[in-house]
Amino acid sequence: MATSAPPVDGRPARFAFIQLASAGDGTDKAANLEHAREKLAEAVKGGPEGRKPDLVVLPEIFNSPYATAVFRKYAERIGWSPEKRDTFDVSQTQSESIRMLSAAAKEHGVWLIGGSIPELSEDDKVYNSSPIFSPDGKLVAVHRKVHLFDIDVPGGITFKESDSLTGGDWQTIVETDFGKIGVGICYDVRFPELTAITARKGCIAMIYPAAFNLTTGPLHWELLQRARAVDNQIYVGMCSPARATSGDGYKAWGHSSLYDPMGKAVGELDEKEGILYLDIDTDVINKARTGIPVTIQRRFDVYKDVSKA
Repeated sequence: MATSAPPVDGRPARFAFIQLASAGDGTDKAANLEHAREKLAEAVKGGPEGRKPDLVVLPEIFNSPYATAVFRKYAERIGWSPEKRDTFDVSQTQSESIRMLSAAAKEHGVWLIGGSIPELSEDDKVYNSSPIFSPDGKLVAVHRKVHLFDIDVPGGITFKESDSLTGGDWQTIVETDFGKIGVGICYDVRFPELTAITARKGCIAMIYPAAFNLTTGPLHWELLQRARAVDNQIYVGMCSPARATSGDGYKAWGHSSLYDPMGKAVGELDEKEGILYLDIDTDVINKARTGIPVTIQRRFDVYKDVSKA
């Protein structure tokens, strides 16, 4: 057995989570995209301190209403797959959302997790998909939500994404110049295996565009992030839409936030639209793993290493 945890590679970095409000009632895709573009331009200015972020994150389903009945209507053909990782040409995509996000990442020179959008695949299945862009505008990954949000909480909420969506079948890890980042979407956070594998593969953070509701948000939003962060000794954060203040549509919890490897809050918003700036440091990861060395105390002679399954 090793006597000390191997250090995590990476440099200090700044994240910006955009807790985005829908444009109007959220049904106008062009207006949603323009509003997202404007907030991206605001986020890269760095807030009062003027410190440009290394990574900007948008929320889940930012370009359309969050409703199973309309996902197919708003879905766009991206055309990316892991096999096309090195050859995909953004200029050839049919997706207007992807073109806008790519242009914004390139214009501002930042890594961008483009929240998520409904994606129409080549075989006409609809996915909840998160595109990730490098600072030159290249689409380096697309995470398709693995675990679909099918729940029925008595007296709370009933929602069934599988009525219109298909679950993805790959895990997403992106190598940036400040360290490896894992990406999931919302309900994925309830399944600890994804984060465990991400951490075991050397990631410094797991980021989830997410849209918890007013039933599960107060109960589990903070709890799940802190649990995933402490169990795996990495940063874990979720970026939510702002809470709608009118209409009968989906009401997101808001409270975009990030937790460090010891479970401490790095920062959190309330329910309103806003931009949250967050600083991460790999020294915090390494100190946590030295002080509480669970990374070298796991008993794979008793249970399996899920990262090698």
